[in-house]
Amino acid sequence: MQRTYGLQKPTGTRPLKAGRSVCNPIFLASRIAEVNTIQPSSSGRTAGMEAPTSGSRSGESSTLLSPMFGRSASSVADHRLVASLGSGAILTSSLIAKAANLSIEELSNPSYVAAKVAYQGVPGAYSEVAARKSCPDFEPLPCDQFEVAFQALSQWMSERAVLPIENSLGGSIHAVYDLLIRYRLHIIGETSLAINHCLVALPGSSKGELKRVMSHPQALAQCDAYLRRMSVVKEAVDDTAGAAQIVARQGLQGVGAICSRRAAELYGLDVLEEGIQDVKDNVTRFIVLSRDPLVTSESDTRSYKTSIVFSLQPGPGQLFKALSVFALRDIDLAKVESRPMRTNPIVQIPSQDGTTVTRQNFNYLFYVDFVGSLMEVRCQNALRHLQETAPFLRVLGSYPMDMELGSMSNDDPAMMQNMSRYN
Repeated sequence: MQRTYGLQKPTGTRPLKAGRSVCNPIFLASRIAEVNTIQPSSSGRTAGMEAPTSGSRSGESSTLLSPMFGRSASSVADHRLVASLGSGAILTSSLIAKAANLSIEELSNPSYVAAKVAYQGVPGAYSEVAARKSCPDFEPLPCDQFEVAFQALSQWMSERAVLPIENSLGGSIHAVYDLLIRYRLHIIGETSLAINHCLVALPGSSKGELKRVMSHPQALAQCDAYLRRMSVVKEAVDDTAGAAQIVARQGLQGVGAICSRRAAELYGLDVLEEGIQDVKDNVTRFIVLSRDPLVTSESDTRSYKTSIVFSLQPGPGQLFKALSVFALRDIDLAKVESRPMRTNPIVQIPSQDGTTVTRQNFNYLFYVDFVGSLMEVRCQNALRHLQETAPFLRVLGSYPMDMELGSMSNDDPAMMQNMSRYN
């Protein structure tokens, strides 16, 4: 395995052991594709596939890797699955599991990846807008959960995934941070959206008729003062556009939703009021994931950000020592986030002489974003220095920075026009 700057560089096509199924043929195919070899299995079938070419797209002659995004001549059920997704169905973990039952022969060619970008939510979600903004030439692929978007990318069902990582009001999206450590995917970019929330309801409804308002928990929190003035019951659902979809499809009278204007138009709802968030500077930052890291060159003059995750030895001053490797080299830290380590959540803190255990603490992983590229010598040296004290260290990605946070709104006319070709 190649190493970069003394760090183990993940290949990007396999999830961590805790998150993978070695019986999944899509996983096996993608792993064999890493080394570009074909090996016969004991049953006489081909237990691998040739590595896909970067130029392979849906218009080229090739066979199907997944039944969800193409046709399999051997299975009528696969045709039904494709048809259901084509009609706007959302990708779920159960649909992904169905692909695991196919033979390697049915998964032998990657043309199904019709330049798709996975995102969490239904059409009209803010994440869809971010996906279209960051990957304008990719077809949006809606997923019902964050992890399904990770699975879609890691199992070759999409070429990119775009997920929210933090909001200026609600803070970090912890579920996404936890998934970053479970899947060996790479951050290759970031984008941001100025979030403009709308109160929507069935056509003909008035604001005073509403008794209940549903939306994503973060959207409800971002409009908390507004909703308290309305004296309505708040109901949390999976995403903002999903709330609009529920109101429209179930014909819920007296129920409103908080979502984007695009979602209201998509599901035929009236916008009762726009810009209802308590703080107008409401910006969400999204990360763009790929199976492979971004390859940069010394001639690239863009400003870069690098994201890493590491653990620390127990003891006083360990976090200070870890972060000082950046301060010593005048490297700006853009973000520091800690999350409990799931595999080893409790750490024993020894006494100064090491003879007894004085207390127990939570064991944390630390996520750090710093300004700089892995091409810079000072950043390479900082990571080498950090390796001396960090038992675990992984580079999650080095990618161009979004220099104008929230420069585009989710209701930007140019963005809406660009998205209309997928409606």
